[in-house]
Amino acid sequence: MERGLSLQIGTADAARLAELADVAARTFPLACPPSCTPADVAAFIAENLTPARFGDYLDDPDRTVLTATRDDRIIGYAMMIRGVPDDPDVTAAVTLRPAVELSKMYVLPDAHGAGVSTALMSAALQHAEAGAAASVWLGVNQKNVRAQRFYTKHGFTVTGTKTFRLGIHLEADYVMARPV
Repeated sequence: MERGLSLQIGTADAARLAELADVAARTFPLACPPSCTPADVAAFIAENLTPARFGDYLDDPDRTVLTATRDDRIIGYAMMIRGVPDDPDVTAAVTLRPAVELSKMYVLPDAHGAGVSTALMSAALQHAEAGAAASVWLGVNQKNVRAQRFYTKHGFTVTGTKTFRLGIHLEADYVMARPV
C-alpha cells in the first residue's frame, strides 16, 4: 500500500474529538433497529456521542477509545470499559472476571469489508489481554444479525440477554462474551 493509506489503529487523540464524534454520529444509526425513531437516535447521539462526551470518555481511566485511521482520516472506532455494570442481567451473563466491555465498535460504511472491523477487534482484544482481563463482553441488538455473525466469528457466544434504553423504547440485546 502507499504510504499514508495503510490502516492505523491507535488510542484516540484528544485533538480530534470533533472528528471522532462525527464518525460516531454517522455510524450509530447503522446499528439501530428499524423500530427506533430518528428523534430517539438523535437524542442518544446528543447525549452520548458529542465531542464533549468523548472528551469525558478519554479522561475516564476505566475507558479506552481506539480509532482506525486511513489516510489520516478516522474511519472507525472502538470503546472499551473495564468491568461489569450493576445490571443484574449482565452480571449473570458475564461470569469470567475481570472483564472488559466492548461498549462501542463502529466503522464508516465506505470502509465496510476492508478489514477495519477485524483490525479494531484485534486491537480491542489485545488491549483487554494487556490489561489482564479474563473476558471481553458486549451487548448487541437481537435484530442485528450482521453484527452477531461478526462477533461469533471472533469467538463471542451468547451468554444472556439485557435491555438497552433508546429514547422511550427498551431494546432487546444479547450479551455476548468470550475469554481473552
